[in-house]
Amino acid sequence: MTAAVESPQQTVRQQVLVLYLASSALDARVVGWSTYDGTGATSPTTGDSDVPPYANGLEALKDGWRLFQAAQLLPPQPGHEYDVSFLKHEFFFEKLVTV
Repeated sequence: MTAAVESPQQTVRQQVLVLYLASSALDARVVGWSTYDGTGATSPTTGDSDVPPYANGLEALKDGWRLFQAAQLLPPQPGHEYDVSFLKHEFFFEKLVTV
């Protein structure tokens, strides 16, 4: 019987990617985004890039991001179909990273 090899203690941290899409479909184009890095390796800030990290949500999934929340699809109230408001097609993704 061999003894288990102990590795240095590793910590898992969460990275979060928020994508706002043009519609409720994951393959719709990205119109806004935010990133948050729980590892502390990067400090992204609003407006630090003119290019989204992915063209759509499906690309993020293919790159290993896990989708954990999508916005509820709520119909507009009658008479308010063309009101300007928040970006409603919001998708939250995460990656768990060992540091």
